[in-house]
Amino acid sequence: MYDVVILSLAEGAGDSCGGGCGGCGSSCATPRVPVLQCAEELTRAGARVETVLAGSDEEIDAVLARFDGEPRPDGLTWPETDSKARLVVATAVDGQLRAVLRRLVRRYAPAPSKRPSDLAPNRTVPDLPPLALLPLDAGNTTDLAAQLGLPRIPADVAAAVLAGRIRRLDLLRNDAGSVTVDGALLGGADDDGRAVPWRGRVEVDDAVLSDGEDPILACAIGNGRGYAEFDGLRLLTDGDPTDGRVEVAVAVPKIVKQRFRGTKLQVEVRRARGRAVSVLPRDGEIQFLDDGVGGSTSRKRSWWTEPGAWAVYAN
Repeated sequence: MYDVVILSLAEGAGDSCGGGCGGCGSSCATPRVPVLQCAEELTRAGARVETVLAGSDEEIDAVLARFDGEPRPDGLTWPETDSKARLVVATAVDGQLRAVLRRLVRRYAPAPSKRPSDLAPNRTVPDLPPLALLPLDAGNTTDLAAQLGLPRIPADVAAAVLAGRIRRLDLLRNDAGSVTVDGALLGGADDDGRAVPWRGRVEVDDAVLSDGEDPILACAIGNGRGYAEFDGLRLLTDGDPTDGRVEVAVAVPKIVKQRFRGTKLQVEVRRARGRAVSVLPRDGEIQFLDDGVGGSTSRKRSWWTEPGAWAVYAN
């Protein structure tokens, strides 16, 4: 039978709340009931269960080290391909899952100078150890677990872990040293909630969605479906985390002249799909949300797809 670790993140751990938990408030306090219920179901089935509350990157890393494989001749730390241990990540917000995946990537991604020959040419990381998501808000209909149709009830999560069926998913890495599991939305709003136009160059592979001259209301970068809409406007059309591509959309306001009726403001949505996307702001800082974690940037930011890099236990 398996050894199962149920990992919960304490308030402020990792980058789940943008460093300091300012982004999600009291929701980061981990409810213990779903964790205990899942642990009881796993124990009842014969699994050896340990619950861990991690409050730092170092404590997350200590859990992830249990999934290391045997030492390689090239000295790289590599995940075990047939581990008898299984990981459950209890999440109040998607940013907490991102914090765990970020540490997995940092643990197993080789330096470019040490890239091994057995690493897929379209990847910078090996297949990361699969994990189960244990949503701590059973009624949430928009988080990543809901988008993927994963079990939400602790007993069903336990059953998926024990069954061992996995579903491989794409992962977005970004040049800030983190990862994106769902998506990002670039663009801010004023005190009345109205979008504040900004300018920037947005490229998806060889396609240019904005050359930096047009005002942009919002730019959505989607691996999943969490950022498909902005202020009632449909931006992303698909959000498929299994096709090896990232979907990108920019919303650009346009003034349309109407015969005998003056002018009208319309919003043009430009879309593209590809392996990588870059956004270069032209006029100072722009605000963004990345997996629910807020931030700002005045420099070029890039995201690229790692096809099938991570996996979840699915029912």
